[in-house]
Amino acid sequence: MQLQSKVNSNNKKKIFNDPVYGFISIPQEIIFDVIEHPYFQRLRRIKQLGLTHLVYPGALHTRFHHVLGAMHLMTKAVGTIRRKGHEITEDEEQAVLLAILLHDIGHGPFSHALEHDIVSGVSHEEISCFFIERLSAEFDGKLDLALKVFKNEHPKKFLYQLVSSQLDMDRMDYLNRDSFYTGVSEGKIGSDRIIEMMNVSNGELVIEEKGIYSIEKFIVARRIMYWQVYLHKTVVAAEFMLIHILRRAKKLVQEGHNLFGSPALLYFMKNNISANDFRENEEVLQQFAQLDDYDILGAIKVWQFESDTVLSELSKRMVDRNLFKIEVSKEVFSTERVNEVSATIQTNIEVKDIDVEHFVYTERLTNNAYSDDKQNIKLLKKSGEILELSKASDNLNISALTKPVEKYFLSYPVFK
Repeated sequence: MQLQSKVNSNNKKKIFNDPVYGFISIPQEIIFDVIEHPYFQRLRRIKQLGLTHLVYPGALHTRFHHVLGAMHLMTKAVGTIRRKGHEITEDEEQAVLLAILLHDIGHGPFSHALEHDIVSGVSHEEISCFFIERLSAEFDGKLDLALKVFKNEHPKKFLYQLVSSQLDMDRMDYLNRDSFYTGVSEGKIGSDRIIEMMNVSNGELVIEEKGIYSIEKFIVARRIMYWQVYLHKTVVAAEFMLIHILRRAKKLVQEGHNLFGSPALLYFMKNNISANDFRENEEVLQQFAQLDDYDILGAIKVWQFESDTVLSELSKRMVDRNLFKIEVSKEVFSTERVNEVSATIQTNIEVKDIDVEHFVYTERLTNNAYSDDKQNIKLLKKSGEILELSKASDNLNISALTKPVEKYFLSYPVFK
């Protein structure tokens, strides 16, 4: 018996009411079908900003919100480029819309923390490729062209640049969206004007010269958002705590401890998964598709009562938002300072010397708002000349922003 589709095929051009842009329409039926797929619906259960809500309580938006917004901006970019005389066929439009819609589908819960230990040696971009390949197989090859765009294998390079570059629809949406939900107004950019200034020259995406000040504001906004939101010191402390919670739990599971966890989470705890495993074993992708924020948070709630001191202490602090103190410096913290902090911890918690690393974190933070040595932004002058952005600017803003800023942090628990 064949199951009937739950949706009438003539009722697929739905409208989403988005708090950032207003109404977002689904332009093609295949896009509706992809959005309905369980792989995609999973993005509703993954927060866009991970643990940032521990600092900015409103930052509870999901990756589902984000990719719909990025798709909305892509429809505008396609319209602008077509209007300026450059051909984008209907198939290419569908491909680039699907590519941006699926660009984040490979993210796991708390993705950057997850990539350290739950899976290793495989990026979320690679996992996105695996998902797109699988979806294309399910949709009779209708996503093959989208995969080519996503992997930069399409002859029209500007299509890939709209999906992934230093001025893509991904960045334009997440700056506006993250700014909106965190309340950090400095992150808001003029996406409509930037898109209106887009053009294509020699097959590459360019910005018309009169848009240079909008681009400067875009880069400044990105720099500010990194320090105030993405690399906010308290967010960094929380993320490193989560990394060490998962690292400790995985070690215990592989030593034979019977920890609580969903089947999908325990699968990645018990096995050391690499990119080859995703390629060679279809079960890996299916298990990954079952992982979301709820698996991690539900496990941590239970782990706070485990007998292992390291896991229980870290988990309880995370649940109660009793986060580690963090110091930020322009200089590397001395070995003496790190040892002093480590000794203080051991006087308050009974942990082995080897386990102190789970309570003392010292790393480098790098903020590079614009890099002029990769996929750089190019300006189209009225004369037709193409210039790299930092060479075209008439002030020092862009040149200064191409220099990465590095800071160092030392994070550790404080005992009452």
